[in-house]
Amino acid sequence: MSLPADPPCLGMILKGYPRISETFISNEIRLLEQRGIPVHIFSMRKPRESFCHPSVKEIQARVDYLPETIVSRRLPVVLKHNALLAARRPARYAMALNLALRRFRRTRKSATLKHLLQAGYLVNFGLANRGIVHLHAHFAHSPTSVAMFSSLLSGLPFSFTAHAKDIYTSDPCQLREKLAMAAYAITCTEYNRSHLMGLGLNGHTPIHRIYHGIDLTLFNDPAPRPTPTPPYRILSIARLTAKKGLPTVLQALASLKQYGVAFDYTLIGDGDDRATILNLIETLGLSPQSRWLGTLPHDAVREHYRRSDLFVLGCEVAANGDRDGIPNVLVESLAMGVPVVATRISAIPELVTHGETGLLVTPGRPDQMAAAMIQALTDHELRGKMISAGRRHVQAVFDNVKLVQRLVQIHREQLRSGVTPHDAGRSGPSPG
Repeated sequence: MSLPADPPCLGMILKGYPRISETFISNEIRLLEQRGIPVHIFSMRKPRESFCHPSVKEIQARVDYLPETIVSRRLPVVLKHNALLAARRPARYAMALNLALRRFRRTRKSATLKHLLQAGYLVNFGLANRGIVHLHAHFAHSPTSVAMFSSLLSGLPFSFTAHAKDIYTSDPCQLREKLAMAAYAITCTEYNRSHLMGLGLNGHTPIHRIYHGIDLTLFNDPAPRPTPTPPYRILSIARLTAKKGLPTVLQALASLKQYGVAFDYTLIGDGDDRATILNLIETLGLSPQSRWLGTLPHDAVREHYRRSDLFVLGCEVAANGDRDGIPNVLVESLAMGVPVVATRISAIPELVTHGETGLLVTPGRPDQMAAAMIQALTDHELRGKMISAGRRHVQAVFDNVKLVQRLVQIHREQLRSGVTPHDAGRSGPSPG
């Protein structure tokens, strides 16, 4: 008697796993699994943090780590798998190689070759006897490049989720090419969807807008918020990068100090601009009022929301075009009943309606931000209105349990229609 076949599996290609700053991805995988969609993770990098959020421990998916660089001790293994695949599927490998060369001539980025080799490794070793019938990548840059080449090499269809930086710092021609080859694409804001639709594909590839949402069982504090009194407790949670606009926040705080407003400021997060941000805190004379806590797990972050009177973020478009979509921390703040002051940029107005669910100011205008912060802290009638409206809006629109249903439907339809090519992968010993 033959054993029942394993259900069709979704191969998920990620930049890194797990990542503290990408909780929305681990939450998505957890929710997909809970709804009966098997997932196999292929991560391009190993975790960089020494801890992970508790929700990651609920994920059952197998994780395979692809070689991070082609200049490493694993290069002979990577080349071996690519040579075996090229010998077994010369036409497909030639097609993928030609695409890689065309993309390299367009951008002169050697990463294209790495992505092809990682895809060859993934297809020849990673797909072996796994029941994977579809590949899905998170982020439209390098993970989707690996998914695209893996699709060409294996014959499996692919799709991807586009987020923020990966959209606006990618070469438009490269991105258009990926969209044209994908079975479908998903993005997390209407702002992003409009941008992708404007790349000129004429509706060839379906592009679905599905907000990330948050875990409302974790970020939910229905208790009435106390009336804030000085020193006001002001919070920012962000990666320390240019697009977060933290200098605007700090300059606004310096104005509050100059006006004689007493406050304590907490900054949670880390990033490439850490030294710049910490130096600016000192230069502006904010050290006595400020503390930087680095990266923290969810439980600790939630307690900081509970203790805070106001959440502030100054998002802007960075010099390289990078920008946020809807920062999850803004959604979490509203869910926890913490009023927000943010900037009128990108998709933030899809979450924050000025004067109703929060206050919005022009990016790079610390004077406007300082005024909005004072208003949010001292106008108690407006504050109460924003707290109630913000909670209702998040519960109605950004509940990840509700949002994942559409994602499940899209992936499930694809998995049902997918058939694993009998030669998609190969069986063999672990490459080490």
